[in-house]
This record gives sequence, structure tokens and C-alpha cells, in this order.
Amino acid sequence: MILKTSVLAEGFLFPEGPRWQEGKLWVSDMQSRWVTTVDLQGKTEKIVEVPGSPSGLGWLPDGRLLVVSMIDRRLLRLDPEGLAEAADLSRLASFHCNDMVVDRQGRAYIGNFGFDFAAGEPASPAEIILVFPDGRARVVSDGLLFPNGTVITPDGGTLIVAETFGHRLTAFAVQPDGSLADRRVWADLEGVFPDGICLDAEGAVWVAAPEPGQVLRVAAGGTITHRVQVSTRPYACMLGSPERRTLFVCTAESSVPGRGRRGIGGRIETVEVEVPGAGLP
Repeated sequence: MILKTSVLAEGFLFPEGPRWQEGKLWVSDMQSRWVTTVDLQGKTEKIVEVPGSPSGLGWLPDGRLLVVSMIDRRLLRLDPEGLAEAADLSRLASFHCNDMVVDRQGRAYIGNFGFDFAAGEPASPAEIILVFPDGRARVVSDGLLFPNGTVITPDGGTLIVAETFGHRLTAFAVQPDGSLADRRVWADLEGVFPDGICLDAEGAVWVAAPEPGQVLRVAAGGTITHRVQVSTRPYACMLGSPERRTLFVCTAESSVPGRGRRGIGGRIETVEVEVPGAGLP
């Protein structure tokens, strides 16, 4: 089935990391360096500026926002007084940090590039870093090819990550101490570069894929059940709205911005779907 989006909001440079929280969509505009919210009427509000470029978003059990600061490889926390460092990841991350999922205990799983993509370096393996609410951090998986969008199933037992340059979705069993075990290929996506992802109530994963330029609904094993056409290129997606049946898609006209390049034409696009969202984020 092929679906088509409509544009909800414009004026972004390169929106990423969408999350549904408190009745709004939260987005990291990597290039403007602002975390911004968008309501269902398309009204935007700037929340906090992140000089190191924001990416993954999540919340602690007490409601405080966590945000990945990409370039300086830190996890930040938004306290009433402003941004504070939750963890310094510079000794653990191979390159710039990226997307993240935060579980119900406030433990954050953070991926990173692994190599200087903007400079044209060849792909190198990267890690998933686990950060505890008290700031302790350690690597819980390595050898991943650009670990990107990440979800956790409703029972908290399985973590699925998009390996962008591995052309696959990879699953792990989440252990009680937060460790990841029993690594397996959840879906082989030959020819697809999976970026941001989200999970629905039937256990399928929506995958924003700048190549081939669509959002794909993927069942376990790799069967594609739906395709969503967007106005430009999709980089991330999230199921939100009160019933979690609105698929929000972050798009941009340019390729991924990097050294000497700027995002352009960033939008939030939406389409209604039948199966609601589930799990985290």
C-alpha cells in the first residue's frame, strides 16, 4: 500500500529525532541547533538551544528532558536552571553521537556515527552506549554500522536499532541490568538506508529511509507492507497524536548536512495510519 503525506510545518533546516510528548511533537533541528515543539495545528515553539547540535530526545521518569549533543558527544539534561551535563561520552563514542531511546527507568541507549561521514571517510563500526540516570555510562554493543534510530518494545524486553550502513534492523534482548544480548538481524533491508524508526502495536517498524526516499512499514523478517511518499527525503518518523495514529515524518530537501553543508527545506509531514504506535520512544 502506498500512502502520501501532507505538510504540517515548515521553516526547519534539518529536523530529526521526533518524539510525541505532552500533546506535541518534539524535534531536534540539528542545523539551527534548537529543540522545537510542533502542535497539531503546525504551530512551533523553540524550547532550548543546544550549541553542540541536538539529536536524540527522551525523558527521565521525573519528566526532565534528555537531549544528545552530537558534536561534543555529551548527553544533556534540561533542569529548571537550564541545560546540564548528564554524561560525557567522548571517551566511549567513536565519532559524533546520534539518535537515542530512553527506557522507562530513565536509561538512555545512544548510537553514534562511527566515522566522519561528512568528510567521506569509509564506514567504520560504532557502539551503542548505555547511560544510567546517575551519569554512569558504558558500551553495551559494538561492531554496528552507523547505529541510528532505536525503539524498545512495550514489554521492555527487546531493543531494535537501525544500522544505516548495514542496511538492516538489528534486535537485542534487553537484560535486567540494561545490557544487550542475543544480537540478531530483525530485518534485512538490502538497498535501503534506514534512519529514524518507530514501532506500532502490531510489532511492525516504520522506517524513514532517505534512500530510496520513502518511509517503509517493515514486518519482522523484512516484509514491506506499506510505503509512504514524502515531498523530499525522509530522515526520521514518529507515531503520535492522542491515539498515536498520526505518522509524523521529518524531511529535508538536502542530503544529510555536514562539513561545509547546510540543511535546507526542512519540514514536518504527516499521514494517518491504521495501526497505532506502541513501545518507546
